[in-house]
Formats: sequence, structure tokens, C-alpha cells
Amino acid sequence: MFKLIPTKDGIESVEGFYCDGLNAGLKKDGLDLGFIYSDTICEISALFTKNRFQAAPLKHFQKHNITKSNFLLVNSKNANAMTGEKGIDDIEEILEYAKKIFPSIDNPIMSSTGVIGVPLPKEKIKSALEKLDLSSKNSLNFAKSIMTTDTFEKMISFKVELNNKKSFNIAGVAKGAGMINPALATMLCFIITDADIPKKDMDELLHKNVETTFNAISVDGDRSTNDTVMLFSNKKSGVYDKDAFDFALYKIMHHLALQIVKDGEGAKKLVGFEITGAKNDTEAKIAAQALTNSLLVKTAIFGEDPNWGRIASTIGASGIECYEDRLKISFEDVLVYDKGEILFTPQIEGMAHQVMKRDEFTIKCDLGIAQGRFKAYGCDLGYEYVKINAEYRT
Repeated sequence: MFKLIPTKDGIESVEGFYCDGLNAGLKKDGLDLGFIYSDTICEISALFTKNRFQAAPLKHFQKHNITKSNFLLVNSKNANAMTGEKGIDDIEEILEYAKKIFPSIDNPIMSSTGVIGVPLPKEKIKSALEKLDLSSKNSLNFAKSIMTTDTFEKMISFKVELNNKKSFNIAGVAKGAGMINPALATMLCFIITDADIPKKDMDELLHKNVETTFNAISVDGDRSTNDTVMLFSNKKSGVYDKDAFDFALYKIMHHLALQIVKDGEGAKKLVGFEITGAKNDTEAKIAAQALTNSLLVKTAIFGEDPNWGRIASTIGASGIECYEDRLKISFEDVLVYDKGEILFTPQIEGMAHQVMKRDEFTIKCDLGIAQGRFKAYGCDLGYEYVKINAEYRT
């Protein structure tokens, strides 16, 4: 057994890690360049977008087959995507400059987020590197520095105490509000720990937990060129328990994933789409994700309209096995369609509408076939999303 104890300091609570953020001039105002540093080398596990046009930081990481590092540099405002070999060369130049300034940096890596198709302003970033203080501990500044259209910082941390009273720490920071669609990993997320976890367990547990967290969310159905999830471990605590770490990692990733959906560009509602009774878990996931990405479903949620026909239509169009005379649809516990019987009376419609007025709720669909199940998370789509993305570059 073990205890999960929330901590307040984010990255700062994990032994041997440091972080901060500053303004490098990429944004007119606010922080736009952040770092995470460990005073000892870390092992790294990473997952990246399935978009075929991966950004330069992802290509750089994979080109060098990086498995160990103690320094991560992250910039916002510029994605360094669709920039070809020059984008990779710019990263090499920036990181070589960082190593000259800070001899303690070992095998540095870089991540970026922002506008696609613009060369990285490397001179601004190099100048800003001279202002970094690797002894800083400011999780809030780091979280702010990686934001783009986010409206709030996304952080969480735990102390994990085992039965023998020994403990390790784990923390996560993420950014994301738009271009969010399940695809191996979504947005940027950096998880750090001092647990003495073997590399094979890092890879296994990150792959496992991404499926029910970041791969179970969608804001707009768009898949970014820069999507990244990284797990760093400097092992300084000397403590590890696989079951405890697995649970803590899931809690970190699930919390950050839901924070991203809540912060979906212009979104007001967080909606769970729970599919049960499917032929298998894979078909349940297909149906659930189809619902998270349907524009008709998302606009109905925005209008607080319990249009269950759109739910049924989307499931039927998803390509999975399903039957009208086995399907049940509920808004929370308000059953509106029951195995071919329409229960949508004015009274039931009113009850379903009240459910949809909540900030958070679940739409449940039982396919009545077998035991397959999956829960995905999405949000509404309103006028603000169009406004934000129509003006994204300006």
C-alpha cells in the first residue's frame, strides 16, 4: 500500500530539479522561454505526435536517440515546425551555446510550441540563455512560459509515501488549449520524478497511461506538429515501487489531460463520453473519440441542447458494430433512448437540458453487445474558438 500526498510546489518539490521562465522577446508581453534542470543526469522516456510533419525539436530528439539529459529548454510563440533542416540546425546552435554558458548541462534537449512555419528567433533565445539561473526554483514561471492560448497554468505534484515510510516525488506541467486530438500524445507535457524507476518501466508505464489520459481527450480534432509527453527521472530518492508509481503517474496525466480540455479554446464545458457494452475496448474507443470530435455534438453541447440524435448518428457513422435495438443513451442518469424506444418526452428533455447546463457532465452510451468500454473527454465548441484561431498569428 501507499499514500499519495498532494504537494504545492510542483517541480520544486522533486529532489534535485530546478526550473524558471523569462521573457526572451518572442512574445510582446509575458514569459516565453522556460527550462527544467536536474543537478544529476536523468533518464528520459518520450512520446510524440503521429502528425507526419513533426516539428524540428521532435526530429532533433529522435535524430540523436536521446535517452539521457539533465536540461530541457522550452520556448512558446514559435513552433519551429515546417522549418526543414534549418530548424534542426538552429536547435543545435542554441543548445551548443547553452553548454558553453553552463558547463554542468549534459546532453540538452529542446521543445517548442506556437506558430508553425516561422524560423526560430535563435539570437533572441541565445541572448536570453545568458540570463538563466540554474539554481532557480519557480514552477509557476516555467508553467507560464510554455503557454500559448492557455488561460491558466497546468501543474500538479505528489509525494508518494510507501508502507515503509520511504517516499519519492513526482510532478507534472502541461500546456494546451487548441490543436488537441488523441494521437499518441497531445500538447506539451513534462513529468519529472526522483523515483529510482528502471528505464523499461518508464517506457512501459508512460505508454500504458497515455492511452486513457492524453489519448482520450479532444478539443478540436486537430493534431499538432509538436505534441510531446516526456518523463524525466534523476532517481535521487533511491525509492521505487511499480504499483505506486503507476498510480501516481496516471493521476498526474489524467489531471493534466482534463485541465487541457477544461481550457479548450473558448470552451465552457468538460464532457465525458462513456461507451460501454461495445464489441471490445478498441471499438468503444473509436466511438468515444468520434463523439469528442463531432462538430455537431460539440455545438449541441455549447447550446445545451440534448440532441441525442446527433449522439446516435455519430456512433453509427464511426464504423463500429452497433444496433438501434440494443443502444441506450443517457445524459448522466437521464435515459433518453432505450433499445429502440424513444423516451424523449418534454419532461425528459427538460431534465436532460438541466444536466447540460452543468460545467461538467457525462454522456453515457451502452451498445449492449459485449464488455468493451472506454471513456473519452471533450468540450463544447463556440464562437470564441473561431475568434481565437482567426486571429492566432496577429
